[in-house]
Amino acid sequence: MYYDLITELVDLIKIYEKESEHGSQDIHLFLQWLNAHYKKQDHPAFPEPEWDGKSKGRSADSVINTSLVHLYKYAKLHAKAAIADTEFSTPDDFIYLISLVSFGSMTKTALIKLNVHEKSAGIQIVNRLINNGLVEQAAIESDKRNRMIHITPKGTRLLNESMQNIKKASMNVTEPLAYQEKMDLIRLLTKLENFHELKTRGSF
Repeated sequence: MYYDLITELVDLIKIYEKESEHGSQDIHLFLQWLNAHYKKQDHPAFPEPEWDGKSKGRSADSVINTSLVHLYKYAKLHAKAAIADTEFSTPDDFIYLISLVSFGSMTKTALIKLNVHEKSAGIQIVNRLINNGLVEQAAIESDKRNRMIHITPKGTRLLNESMQNIKKASMNVTEPLAYQEKMDLIRLLTKLENFHELKTRGSF
């Protein structure tokens, strides 16, 4: 057994008990305190990771960008497997339908922007969904150049039939992560997304 590690952990818990104002036994609060405790001692809670090319000057930004691109490709592979033998042509098809179910009917422009597509690519996806009877569009009196997009009963049925496989594909992408790691990743990704959404607003 890791007796030294257990002893060190017990000592840390004793310090936590003395310093903690709330007296909670919540493990997440303890981990937050532990991070802060090590930071105060100029001791990072987690050691800086190693990566290919680090010793030759490859930056953390380069690693993150490459990982995001690779993860997108892996996610796409899982998504394609999830829609095999269905009426969906691409993963974008069910992503657009999920957007309509989650946020309700919206304009074509809003739907395309929500999914971060350029206008031409987004219009192709919407038109394909219309041609397949999965969504329908209606004119907007106040905006003749735009259309309101609604999911059809057929689109809802197909999405429901495929949802189990879609959820499994999503779980496959994040499979090795523990719950707390997923929460930490969501916070970081949300921070990145919010930054780029503001920075590129109006570009799509």
